[in-house]
This record gives sequence, C-alpha cells and structure tokens, in this order.
Amino acid sequence: MIPSALKAELADRPGGVFYLHGEDEYAKEAAAEELARIHLAPDTRDFNYDPLRGSELDPETLASTLGTPPMMAEWRVVRIRETQALAASPRARDLVLGAAGAPPPGLVLILLCTKPQGSKAKFYTTLERSARSLAFNVPGPNDLPAWLVDSARDRLGRELEESAARGLAQAIGGEVSLLMRELEKLDTLVDEGEPITLDAVRAAGTRIPRQDRWHWFDLVGERRFDEALSGLPVLFAHGETGVGLTIGLATHLLRLGVALDGGADALRASLPGRQGWVAGKLAKQARGWDPRALEDALEGLLLLDRHLKSSALPDQHLVESWLLERAAGSEAVAG
Repeated sequence: MIPSALKAELADRPGGVFYLHGEDEYAKEAAAEELARIHLAPDTRDFNYDPLRGSELDPETLASTLGTPPMMAEWRVVRIRETQALAASPRARDLVLGAAGAPPPGLVLILLCTKPQGSKAKFYTTLERSARSLAFNVPGPNDLPAWLVDSARDRLGRELEESAARGLAQAIGGEVSLLMRELEKLDTLVDEGEPITLDAVRAAGTRIPRQDRWHWFDLVGERRFDEALSGLPVLFAHGETGVGLTIGLATHLLRLGVALDGGADALRASLPGRQGWVAGKLAKQARGWDPRALEDALEGLLLLDRHLKSSALPDQHLVESWLLERAAGSEAVAG
C-alpha cells in the first residue's frame, strides 16, 4: 500500500506526519497499518502505539498525546482516524498543522481523513502540502477491472487476469472492501504463483453474468455492434441503466479519441493510476475508427443522454437505437 518511492525515502528519513486521504477506507487502513509496522518494534509496540479517533478527541488529550515521547524505542506512532472531525476546533487544527509543519522528535503521526465533499477548507490543503500526503481514491465504474488487477499485484503479489477482474467487478460492484475481501479469499484458494483466472473466480462461488459492461464497451470499441446488441439485454437484466452505460461508453470512446490523435503513449499518459497497461488494447481499437465516425458516435451519445433523461421510451430501446445507427454507418462504409 505504500509507494516504493516513499518506502525508499523512509529507509533514510523515517518518522514525521502522514496524511492519508480519499474515499478508499480499506486502502487507508492498510497503509496506516503498514506505516505503523515500519516504525514500531514488535516488543515495544504496545507502549508506543496510540490508535485514536478525531471525533472522540479533545484538544487537551491531543496535545498530551502528541507531546508524549517514545518509551524504550525510537518512534511513537499516533494514528488518528476521522481527522476531519478535528477541523471544527481551532486549537486541534493548530496542533495538527503545527506537528505537520515541524514534527516533534520521535513522533510518527498518521492522519486518516475523508474530506467533506466540496470542502475548500485550508486545513486540508495545508495538510496535503506540509505532511507526507497519500491519496486513496475509490475507482470509478469504468476503471474497476484495472484497479482490481493493480490491487491484486500491489497488495497481494498476485496476477489477476483481466477477464477475472471484470467478472468480479460485474458480480460484486464498486464496494471496495467487498472486492478486496473476495481477492483475499481467492489468494488463499489459488495455488501460489498461479494467476487468478475467471474459472477460479467461478470455482470460488462467485456468480458471473454472461455479459459484463467492460467487455461490452470493448465490443463497441471494436465496432462489433451486432454482438453488442445481443449482449445489451443481459446488461439491463443485471441492473445496468441507460445513463450508466452512456457515461461508460463516452469515457471509452474519448479514450479511443486520445489514442487516435496521439497514439498509445498519449493514451497511457492520460489514464488514471497505473492503468497504462490497457493503452495497447484501446489503441488497437482506435485504429478501427476514423475521426469523423468517432465524433458522430460521441455526438450521438450526447443526444442519447438527453433522450434518456427526458423520453418516456425504455432505456434499452434508446441505447439499441444508438447502436443500430453505428451499425448502419459501419455497413455503409463497408459497402
């Protein structure tokens, strides 16, 4: 959970204040535990580890805890969950920001924070700037399979095949903690050194739909519109919505546009996190499009979005109409 660059830095310059923020609570907890393990010796951990909650802290207790030196060890670790609860107290804010700006000797302060949506409070921006800041954001729906592949590699040291990642994401959804628990279960079931395959996911008891949204996006990206039409009823039966598919398609096609304009390298640079490994596949899909056809498809999605939000027609019918227009255009070009 800790980036390799930070681990290398901690080998030479340990301690200080760590600001772990974002919506991925599972990842923040795992990173906080890893930071604690790096700094605490097992035989003195009980004396030098204070797990606290911001919602239960008063300024006096916070000041006393931050000022307590390590006991029989080099470091004392103070981990504060719900750091956002301290933002309401000027005294608590000053204590936290003061520690971030000039960490007391022997202190490791780990701040787990979920910033209130839309907040522009200086408290958070100052922490992000002055502490060692790590962001743990929940992946968007389109990026769940890539996030799962990365998570299996980074957190478990396992190879998760893309088809298996898609199946997990489609079956479980975007709840990160549930996805990670499923990955951990698969890690124990699949032989060490073997990749986690779609068959392994099925064997573990996960019910995988016959069609997943990411494979469906690939069908459209590969201009296999007839197959996409056949798979559409399965997606809607599994709970997909017209608006959700439209947003996902728009993201997919915009990425094809980046690849069409600047090639795989440009697309790789624009992808979130370490998801650049999908750039080659998308660049290959992009070669099947010309700029005008891609522009028409995106303009059609904009119109589709308006119809979905205003028309009484079923979502499936409207998405089918968009697909049929693309299929007709492909046939005209081929003819």
